[in-house]
Amino acid sequence: MDITEILKKLCEADGVSGCEGNAAKTAADLLRAYASDAAADSFGNVTGFIGDRNNGKKTLLLEAHIDEIGFVVTYIDDKGFIKVAECGGTDRRLYAAQTVTIHGKAPVRGVIATLPPHVQSDSKAAMKKEEIVIDTGYTKEQLEKLVSLGDRVTIDGKFSVMNGTRVTGKAIDDRGGVAAVLYALDLLKDKETAYNIAVLFASQEETGSRGAKIGAYNADADIALATDVSFAYTPGAKKEKCGIMGKGAMIGIAPVLSDEVTAELKRIAKNKEIPVQFEVMGGDTGTDADEISIAKSGVKTGLISIPLKYMHTPVEVVDTADICAVGRLMAEFAEKEAVRI
Repeated sequence: MDITEILKKLCEADGVSGCEGNAAKTAADLLRAYASDAAADSFGNVTGFIGDRNNGKKTLLLEAHIDEIGFVVTYIDDKGFIKVAECGGTDRRLYAAQTVTIHGKAPVRGVIATLPPHVQSDSKAAMKKEEIVIDTGYTKEQLEKLVSLGDRVTIDGKFSVMNGTRVTGKAIDDRGGVAAVLYALDLLKDKETAYNIAVLFASQEETGSRGAKIGAYNADADIALATDVSFAYTPGAKKEKCGIMGKGAMIGIAPVLSDEVTAELKRIAKNKEIPVQFEVMGGDTGTDADEISIAKSGVKTGLISIPLKYMHTPVEVVDTADICAVGRLMAEFAEKEAVRI
């Protein structure tokens, strides 16, 4: 598998929370190589199943979220400027003068309007939510033929290959996790596994993990491995709160996570010489793992994260070697001879 090409395809598909259709189609097409029933459900989740529900095996759920942060159109004023609301935790410090795409009846390009620093009272202040305005060059009448209230907007972050195995772009949170799950399935292809495998690429994580609640309930899994991104160290950050990019998968340790699953992930990583590091949290994880763990009568859940720089910006940076480490750890967990849970 060319992990960089897979990640590029995933990141270039738009899929702001609540409107994940294009990203979901891309992910479902890729998943169908391993799970013939791969499809999007009524809530925008992508699901697939590998195995036989009547073979007596437990079910292992592999999960990542498919949505990305962005905006939603709320108003078009008389001059043709578009007002928006945030979908997810956007970083308003970065949005002035960014180019955007409004996903209407046809894609509409625009820029987030900003005053020149010469005429601002405080040129260093971040934009307030109510100040975010998009200029497309269209009149109101022209826009109303192309754009509707509720249409989603994405920042134009170009996917680019950097030095070595590092790449940058938008929506790597959490298309990197989706790529890791696909990599795991590729490693497991034509192998006998200890579990039936359910796959969930969940919608709406950035706005409340609603897709994971529904998808985990429907999957009815016994065990789950969720993957998301976490903070990679950059100058100025607290080292104890961050992973190190290029040092491997981040195994989560938290009250909401299963100690049994976490211990097994540690054992496998040591025995198979998979590079890992650890992320300790005192309560919830802030990921879909929180919702998965309490689905139905409870699911033994582990979390494996990918170190990521510049989270929730158009220039997120990840090392694809870390994505592969996450995928390999998932695959080794599912291998027939590895089962201990």
